[in-house]
Amino acid sequence: MEILHYPILSNFPELQHFCTTRHGGVSSGNYESFNLSPYTSDVAENQQANIKLLAEELQIPAQKIIFPHQTHGNTVKIINADFLKLSEADRIAFLEGVDALITTIPSVCIGVTTADCVPILLYDSVKKVIAVAHAGWRGTCSRIVENTVKLMQSNFGTSPSHIVASIGVSISPEVYKVGVELVEAFEKQGFPVEEIFIKRNNHQHIQGENEHQNEHQNELYLDLWKANKWLLIQNGVPENQVEVAGICSYTNSNDYFSARRLGLKSGRMLSGLFLK
Repeated sequence: MEILHYPILSNFPELQHFCTTRHGGVSSGNYESFNLSPYTSDVAENQQANIKLLAEELQIPAQKIIFPHQTHGNTVKIINADFLKLSEADRIAFLEGVDALITTIPSVCIGVTTADCVPILLYDSVKKVIAVAHAGWRGTCSRIVENTVKLMQSNFGTSPSHIVASIGVSISPEVYKVGVELVEAFEKQGFPVEEIFIKRNNHQHIQGENEHQNEHQNELYLDLWKANKWLLIQNGVPENQVEVAGICSYTNSNDYFSARRLGLKSGRMLSGLFLK
């Protein structure tokens, strides 16, 4: 089984964190082989077998690997002792429409599933608070990582200056082409659009009836890594405590799931962390 670890979070021996890859599981087709998300069209038995394999690797019970049904929103929820007492049906209801989780309970792994969207892992090493957020363009634009930091502050007394963060494997600004309407959406939310959107010329060769002509067409690309790093810094996390993995899921789709490459009916990686 291949699992990725990030340098900045690896500095804390009391913390276990990871990002899964496509390799090491039992799923097939577009889910080959290590799909962790039950919210896909994968064979349920295969996905559950993959969760068990991950639990064995992490040396925690499978039922302590907790991740939500994400809907590209900005809802953040806290996993506490009361949650652990819920029935499975109540757990599923609690985790519906949630895109970030926070906990302080040891040996409870919280995570998010992705296939191009940005997973963000957060750790307050002083108060021993962990959090994880799922940020596609919608979640980023609606400031999910800001909501997460604020909830860590209000509920656990976290100082943003104590947070370290990893912005994990996801689609890179080199290939994340978007429509011009996103500029206005991000502008309305106060983002520095001139820093996070990149215009590139695409030289198209168009042949007319009697002549050749070049058409210069601007294409627009969005840097979700920079946008989320900016949000973290704006909310008091020191810049040198924010790490960008810089690994593109789309370009490296042999190793990581990419919905843009494989289609929405594909597998998902799981990015998670827990306190030992």
